[in-house]
Amino acid sequence: MTSHSYDVIVAGVGAMGSAACWHLARRGLKVLGLERFDLGHTMGSSHGLNRIIRLAYFEGSHYVPIVRRAHELWRTTGDEAGMKLLHVTGSIDLAPEGAGPVESSLQSCLDHGLVHERLDGAEIARRFPAFQLPEGHVGLWQPDGGFVASEKAIYAHVGLAQSRGADIRTGEPMLDWTPTAQGGVVVRTARGTYSAGRLVITSGGWIADAVPALASKVSTVRQAIGWFTTRRPELFREGAFPVFILSVEEGAFYGFPLYEHPGFKLGGPHFGREPMDPRDDDRTPSPRQVALIRECLRRYIPDAAGDPLTLKGCVYTVSPDEDFIIDAVPGVPQAVFASCCSGHGFKFASAIGEILADLSTSGRSAFDLTPFSLDRLAD
Repeated sequence: MTSHSYDVIVAGVGAMGSAACWHLARRGLKVLGLERFDLGHTMGSSHGLNRIIRLAYFEGSHYVPIVRRAHELWRTTGDEAGMKLLHVTGSIDLAPEGAGPVESSLQSCLDHGLVHERLDGAEIARRFPAFQLPEGHVGLWQPDGGFVASEKAIYAHVGLAQSRGADIRTGEPMLDWTPTAQGGVVVRTARGTYSAGRLVITSGGWIADAVPALASKVSTVRQAIGWFTTRRPELFREGAFPVFILSVEEGAFYGFPLYEHPGFKLGGPHFGREPMDPRDDDRTPSPRQVALIRECLRRYIPDAAGDPLTLKGCVYTVSPDEDFIIDAVPGVPQAVFASCCSGHGFKFASAIGEILADLSTSGRSAFDLTPFSLDRLAD
């Protein structure tokens, strides 16, 4: 068994953890990142080539300042890493008029001065003829939306962190940790014991193992994504087609322009999740989930309703109110965590990494984190 000392240990080097490693290392801190799987693995929530970034945020206007910062960081981090991480395609929320999603996205735009347009069904059909929407659907168009190359983003953050001296160890999960009397932590893995002044826990579906206070507050579910053969790929090219959220009677679905895969990517339905234990190695989406995705394509995006080329499942870690949890471990201020992003967190990862670095070094953030406190979920 080996023993080493660090300024900060980051447990979980996925979307949030890789960003935290970079933001901590760039400040000159000695950082250890521990990842239970390989880098860029498919057992969590970040694989599948890309994730949507939306500035018009129907989940709540309080998210907008953080996602604006994330938008900026994705661009600058990509430049520094020599990778294109942020693809600005425009984003559109599509839902029946008066159902809520479009109106909530509009409110976010009004609250924060975001450029936007409200589109009726005829204008949606004119701009994006791939959609065949039901009567009464409207859209909220926001030109600054797009997607982040999610797998590349993790590689970029880890590479940049390593260039500043971070020690990244894969296949080495944190088994347990304890606070010390001196105000630090000791972390144990199968390979060694490590000490640090601070601990950042970003272990996704395994978060409750490290933060027992979350055990009754979070659940893990399986979500489905697929890539499908298109009849008219020109309709779905980047530059001709946006990222979107589509609310229909089958559920809420999300999709992308074509990117690095010959198929059209669609995920969902957002609330068609199925409970799972993240320790179960099977990530195969269920026949029910795949059938709902294919029905959505058949009815509303028929030119992308071909045979599936790739089907994948991923793990969502869900809080009771669907909001994030970013806080210190109760009674242990030197240990902070971020998780339970409820299927809408990746876009924020660059900024949440910065927030975790701020909390680890100064105990404060430039953002109001009150909506994301653990206390709000008190029994």
